[in-house]
Amino acid sequence: MPRKLPRLKATEVNRVLEQHGFVLISQRGSHQKWHHPDRGKQVIVPYHKGKQLPLGTLKSIIEGSGISGEEFFAK
Repeated sequence: MPRKLPRLKATEVNRVLEQHGFVLISQRGSHQKWHHPDRGKQVIVPYHKGKQLPLGTLKSIIEGSGISGEEFFAK
């Protein structure tokens, strides 16, 4: 994982998850549930339009997704 995490918005995180094969399976209120059908991984992304995710939440999403930090932030 990069030494210093860049700040991302939920829409940017959603884009990365989609690129790595995750599928949005449900949304309840402001929380979206993403699932990877092959790996069996599941992550919850709080969706607050236009706001950046807290760093701890972002780190938890990255760890829960099973995607390496380098892959997650690769452009």
